[in-house]
Amino acid sequence: MHAPEPTRTPRHPEGDRPLVHPVIARLGAYAWRLIAIGIVGWALLELVTALWVLLLAIAVSVLLSRALDPVARLLRRWRWPNALVALTTLLGFFLVLGGIVAALVPAIVDEFDDLGPTLEEAVDDLEDWLVEDSPFDISRRDIEDFRESARDWASDNARAQTGTVVSGTVLAVEVFTGIVLALIGTFFILKDGERFCRWVLGFVPEDHRPLAVRLAARAWQTLGGYLRGSATLGVIEGVIIGLTVQLVGGGLALPIAIITFFAAFLPFAGAVLAGAVAVLVTLVTAGFGEALVVLVVCVVVQQFDNDLLAPIVFGRNLELHALVVLAAIVSGSTLFGAFGAVLAVPVTAVVLNVIAELRAHARESADAGAGDEELAAATDPTGEET
Repeated sequence: MHAPEPTRTPRHPEGDRPLVHPVIARLGAYAWRLIAIGIVGWALLELVTALWVLLLAIAVSVLLSRALDPVARLLRRWRWPNALVALTTLLGFFLVLGGIVAALVPAIVDEFDDLGPTLEEAVDDLEDWLVEDSPFDISRRDIEDFRESARDWASDNARAQTGTVVSGTVLAVEVFTGIVLALIGTFFILKDGERFCRWVLGFVPEDHRPLAVRLAARAWQTLGGYLRGSATLGVIEGVIIGLTVQLVGGGLALPIAIITFFAAFLPFAGAVLAGAVAVLVTLVTAGFGEALVVLVVCVVVQQFDNDLLAPIVFGRNLELHALVVLAAIVSGSTLFGAFGAVLAVPVTAVVLNVIAELRAHARESADAGAGDEELAAATDPTGEET
């Protein structure tokens, strides 16, 4: 088999002067390749968009299975059947989750019954300060005009959104379907995960199977690191914010701490949601000044976690820089909305860590090959060392 001939730059018929400058010819060659890659990438993105419900269910199944894996392993050590292990683990998860929801939701709903009047009072106080004591030249008429404009904007926006009711219903159905598929997938991963891995491994060439096992183990380890990192941040934020609410005299400090813990598994958006709940509950149960203190603490804690603690925790567990985490979240939310933002960090972490493992394997293979060559060069044809 002959090697392909190198690409020749077209020559002008009247001499050796090229028709196209070599730099332009090279840029054109790269441009065609980039166009082809872009077309393939666009097709993959369209495929992912069309199958997003299935892919979301698979992603949630894998994450939930990874979170429940320690419990499942413990039950397997007790010689439980795989089906019973999966069923017991899932039922236990539902019982714990249902107990938390049953304990939190009624108490929060009871407190939020007074939220409307409290917010109205806070708005009236703010209006009085703007008109009477603030350094700005604002009159009651200006505030009324602003309120009227806000009401008109909300009304126009509501009318504009009436055409999206059907799409919203379809989205709700798709999300429900995705949740059901995710739970079914989690059950079968917990039940037949090892057998399924052996079945998939059968399609891999025998000489590549050790590498495939190594990459799968690295991916599984990375998911565990993501869950441990999120749980660590959740515990720290929950304790600090819960204690702050308790110290300023607010109610529901323990429920707020629990909500903050679970919100840590939703990057950035979860912190905003948990902080909003903490501030509103404190506003209802303690007052405006105390709610302002909680707001300041939430902002400081979240900035501390995002700028200092999260890079250390996720950097240790996932080997990801904070800028990579931020870029992944922005890209995931832009392409796939809220679900993309939630899954962006674990997916990016798995991809980058698997690539790093591939590079490590390539380096080890190269070092091993160089060692064999040195050993061969150091021996004579009879096999004795020179």
